[in-house]
Amino acid sequence: MAGTSLLALIDDIATILDDVAAMSKVAARKTASVLGDDLALNAQQVSGVKADRELPVVWAVAKGSLLNKAILVPLALLISAFIPWAITPMLMVGGAYLCYEGFEKIAEKLFHGKDHAEKPVAATKVPKTQEELLALEKKKVKGAVRTDFILSAEIIVISLNTVAHVPLIDQLMVMVLIAVVMTLGVYGLVAGIVRMDDVGVWLGKLEGEGLFRRALRGLGGLIISAAPLLMKTLAFVGTIAMFLVGGSILSHGLPFMHSLVDVLNHGHQGWISSLITGATDLVVGLVAGALVLGVVSLGQKLFGKKEEKQA
Repeated sequence: MAGTSLLALIDDIATILDDVAAMSKVAARKTASVLGDDLALNAQQVSGVKADRELPVVWAVAKGSLLNKAILVPLALLISAFIPWAITPMLMVGGAYLCYEGFEKIAEKLFHGKDHAEKPVAATKVPKTQEELLALEKKKVKGAVRTDFILSAEIIVISLNTVAHVPLIDQLMVMVLIAVVMTLGVYGLVAGIVRMDDVGVWLGKLEGEGLFRRALRGLGGLIISAAPLLMKTLAFVGTIAMFLVGGSILSHGLPFMHSLVDVLNHGHQGWISSLITGATDLVVGLVAGALVLGVVSLGQKLFGKKEEKQA
C-alpha cells in the first residue's frame, strides 16, 4: 500500500510539473515582446557607467528586479483574488509613468540640449571622486529598478492572465518560474552587451598568423567599433520601448482605444496589423507622456512658487 501511494504521489507531482511546464511555455510566448523592451530599457539604463563597474551595476539591478518580482507575484495573486478590478488601473498608472519618463528624455534633448551645448565644458558637472561615482551608480540603479518594476508588473499580470483558470499553487509555480527565467535572461543579455567591448579586445589580442586567427582578430576589431553604436542604438530603442509598452498598457485599459484599433486594423492581418497596432501604441504613448510631463511641470512651477513665497 505504501509503495502504491508513493507511486501515485510521484505521478501526481509529475502531472503537475508537466502542466506547469506547458503553461509556462504559453506565458513565456505572451511575455516575449515585453522581454525585448525590458532588455533595451535596462541596457540603456546601465550605460555610461565606468567599465570596471558595469557588471556590479548590472548585478545590483538584477537583484532589484528579483526583489520587484518577489513583491509583485504574491501581490498579483492577492489582488486577483480579492480586488481584481484594481489590476488595470494600477497597470495604467505604471504605463503613464513609462510614457512620462520617455517624453522627459525627449524634452531634455529638445529644449535643454542647446542650453547645455552653449555652456562651457568646465560648467558641466562630471563625477570625479569615488563618492560622486558611487552616487551616480546608485542613481542609475535606482532608476533602472524603478523602470523594471513597471515592466515586471506587466510580465506578472500577463502570466497571471494566462493561468487564471488553474489552481492557486499552479499559478504561483508558473509565475515564479517566468519571473526567474525572465530576470536571468534579460540581465544575462544586458551583462553580455555591456561587456562586448572586452570580448572584442580579447579577440584582437589573439596571436597567430593562420587565417582563422586573423579572422578572429578582425572580428574583435569589428566588435570594438560596433559597441558604441550598439549602446546608442539601444538607448534610442529603449526610449521608443517606453512609449510602446506604456502606450500598449494605456490602450488596453481604455475601451474606446480597442474600438479605434479594431477600426484601423479592419481588413489587415499579419505584420501590417502588428505595425498598425504598434504605431497606435507609439502615438498614445507620446501623447500620454507629453500630457503627464505638462501636468508635472505645471505642478512643479506652482508648488515651487509657493515654496519661494513661504521662504
